[in-house]
Amino acid sequence: MKSELVVDVQKDEISLALTEDERLMEVSRETRQMTYSVGNIYLGKVKKVMPALNAVFVDIGYEKDAFLHYLDLGEGFSRINTFTQAALKKDRVPSIGKLYNLPELGKDGQIEEYLHSGDYLLVQISKEPINTKGPRLTAEVSLAGRNIVLIPYGDKVMVSSKIKSEAERSRLKQLVQSIKPQGYGVIVRTVAESKRVAELDNELQLLIKRWEETTHKLIQYQQPQVTLVTEELGRTIGLLRDIFNPTFESIQVNDEDVFNDIRAYVELIAPDEQKKIVHLYKGAQPIFDHFQITRQMKTGLGRTVGFKNGGYLIVERTEALWSIDVNSGSKKQGADQEENAYNVNMAAADEIAHQLRLRDIGGIIIVDFIDMDSAENQQALFEHVRELLARDRAKHNVLKLSKFGLMQITRQRVRPAVETETQEVCPTCLGKGKIGPSLLFTDTLREEMEAYTKLFGKHLRLYVHPYVYAYINKGVFNSLRQKWQRQFRVKILESQQLAFLQYYFTDKQGNRLKLEYKHSDDTDRPSEAKDNES
Repeated sequence: MKSELVVDVQKDEISLALTEDERLMEVSRETRQMTYSVGNIYLGKVKKVMPALNAVFVDIGYEKDAFLHYLDLGEGFSRINTFTQAALKKDRVPSIGKLYNLPELGKDGQIEEYLHSGDYLLVQISKEPINTKGPRLTAEVSLAGRNIVLIPYGDKVMVSSKIKSEAERSRLKQLVQSIKPQGYGVIVRTVAESKRVAELDNELQLLIKRWEETTHKLIQYQQPQVTLVTEELGRTIGLLRDIFNPTFESIQVNDEDVFNDIRAYVELIAPDEQKKIVHLYKGAQPIFDHFQITRQMKTGLGRTVGFKNGGYLIVERTEALWSIDVNSGSKKQGADQEENAYNVNMAAADEIAHQLRLRDIGGIIIVDFIDMDSAENQQALFEHVRELLARDRAKHNVLKLSKFGLMQITRQRVRPAVETETQEVCPTCLGKGKIGPSLLFTDTLREEMEAYTKLFGKHLRLYVHPYVYAYINKGVFNSLRQKWQRQFRVKILESQQLAFLQYYFTDKQGNRLKLEYKHSDDTDRPSEAKDNES
């Protein structure tokens, strides 16, 4: 399987697309103002204690207070909380040995016994804010690396259950036990299989150093305050850390700064691979268009999604759950109704597993398969779905088909699902159904070219919808295009991300340009915009 990561860096947004054998599997967007917050460690302040929920609401600086349940305090809460309080009060911080001897929390306690309104505590975000809910927190702070996860003030060494070899599990556990200091717990991740002791020890020391830097920040605070203590890696690096494996053949980036960050990180985790797989994309065509990401997003993220055998899915979201309806379509089927239903359902299962990853759907998912009478076919479908979802990194659970033909799936929800509007309102008529003559659009482009070249110089790039590009480049206006290029030195390119009559200009480096008009008493003169949006 060939894996490829495509990173589209724009002024206000970074988009990531993961493909497997050129099929889009995961996509995410994050604006420059919105940081990837899962894994961030905060010094938070308890705002409200809710005994009925056995939970507290914690202020960590978000618009909505974050939620912390008693079961998310962790067994070692008394140790890390004792350290936090001592650090904030500038008392002498207890040694790890003394903290290690503190009792662990039971699973049946009450949170009001340990936390009160106004208390400060160290917490970590485990789930992003979703819809009207604030972030979900855990007080069992951990630092994730490529091969291991460090748990301060713990002691246990656990090995990923996805490592099936008992001999390898035993080797890794003994190895980590021999190199870790007292007072630190470690989770060995799946990618650590067959790794050498030197590599694991180097990463362990880096994570311990990072934790010590976090503790020094607490001691240096003049007074307790709600603040971000340790920030998680960016979304791009975080995704790389979790999914990077030998099947990665290419990482394509269209921004030099992000390219350097990724190359440096890949050099750290896989020194032999970084020169071969990380590439800086310099093409004029938008990077998502070049690698067929835009096309797959528009065909795969709509309400209706087709799959092989002529069937299609209807994917809809409600407040409580996601529903997926399987339809056989109009393609001619065989004479055996049971066999037809089985074939369509098995093909639909492949696309459903794909959709869960692609949209990052979480929570409760109800799938309405086509009814089958055979118990053997129902069991085969259930096992097929479980096998497909075994490749999914998110935690999930699948129940057998009910007597109504419904399959219930739960999937870990960490951040909001990816949603893309594939039906566009006409940007010219705003849904009224009438637009001006298309001939006038060419006049608009000519006027814009003239204004842009006067301000920014020649050799600019003009991006238009593929239909408009074909109309100008290959239709009756081909000679007009040649005249424009001679006169203005503007290169006309197509972009699948644009609506029909949308367009924008960039310079040779790919930076978007925009005109602003400053009004004076006698004339309007264009000037360069402060932002690059068009």
